[in-house]
Amino acid sequence: MRKWLYRLFIELTNHSLSSKLLASFAKSRLSGLLISSYAKIYHINQDEMEKSLKNYKTLQQLFVRRLKAGVRPVDADEHTVVSPVDAVIEDMGTIRENCEMIVKGKPYSIAEMLGSVEAAQPYVNGFFFILYLSPSHYHRIHSPISGVIEKQWALGRKSYPVNRLGLKYGRRPLEKNYRLITEVTAGGKRLAIVKIGAMFVNSIELTHEGEQLVKGEEMAYFSFGSTVVLLFERGSFAPDPRIVAPMPIKVGERLGYWCQAHER
Repeated sequence: MRKWLYRLFIELTNHSLSSKLLASFAKSRLSGLLISSYAKIYHINQDEMEKSLKNYKTLQQLFVRRLKAGVRPVDADEHTVVSPVDAVIEDMGTIRENCEMIVKGKPYSIAEMLGSVEAAQPYVNGFFFILYLSPSHYHRIHSPISGVIEKQWALGRKSYPVNRLGLKYGRRPLEKNYRLITEVTAGGKRLAIVKIGAMFVNSIELTHEGEQLVKGEEMAYFSFGSTVVLLFERGSFAPDPRIVAPMPIKVGERLGYWCQAHER
């Protein structure tokens, strides 16, 4: 019954009109009246922000805020993979032979997530991370490695919640939500950075130009809290043993180590 009620509520509210109204309000000066209370409710760390709270005129401006230079140092070891976002690591593990990853005890198909079995094949027996951004988090996305963008594509239309309730009761939101996928190669191996839209708001804006990425460099931002899924090609990644799920992590902190093809 709880699952049915949850899904009914989401289906009734997740329409293009409500999405447009919410996005329009967040960009309006009227939304600026809520900035102070929003920052208080979600415990926004104002000491890290590039600007003071009074300089943000709309909720949208606060959502996509930048941070002061130097507050997110990037792990300097050239072999490390770092977190692309401030988030909670909700789950992590090995991708199964049948192209599935188990998230909160529930199977998700990376073939569905990426759009085809062919796109998913390199990641079978590889590793995954689920990084959830709440409304309180910094919403800009940075590159987890230095490499070359080989391909970028979008899938899905609507967006359902990707928080813990969404992962537990939702209709496979990691596979079905609007998502923007960036596939990066480095040292003969590939990594898929899957940026997944949040409930109501599908806005994922790219800020990086060109094909070359530098570890820690900004590449995009969410207009609201959401999720980033990292999919590592088999044999390309070794997780840091200190990383467990669930746990908080910040941009630039080490997730593990990149294993180039010639190192195998």
